[in-house]
Amino acid sequence: MSDIILTKTRLNEGVWEGFLTGYTGDTPPRIQATHDGKELEGVEVSKAEGGHAVRLPIPASIIADGVHTVVLTERESGDRLATVSIVAGDALADDIRAEVDLLRAELDMLKRAFRRHCTETV
Repeated sequence: MSDIILTKTRLNEGVWEGFLTGYTGDTPPRIQATHDGKELEGVEVSKAEGGHAVRLPIPASIIADGVHTVVLTERESGDRLATVSIVAGDALADDIRAEVDLLRAELDMLKRAFRRHCTETV
């Protein structure tokens, strides 16, 4: 395992950005992004103070119902550096956040019914 670390900095407007540290080569590192075993185009690596900035435009073609994962690896060693998970559509129905939102809505409904019951019985 190498000492190279790729840390996500943000995902904005369909572009995943990260910062790579620990790379000591003279040329920029070669980063590969794959989804379902297919290489994605557009990975950009540029020198930055203290490391390298990495940008990956997320193709619209991989945004669909379910969970989709993009794996970023160092091309030469094959070491996995980062993963990008995209969750959309029907997969969210089972997501805990969706469950919490549903529980909140039901709790609000029960609170209103209880308050109405209390004012009517007084």
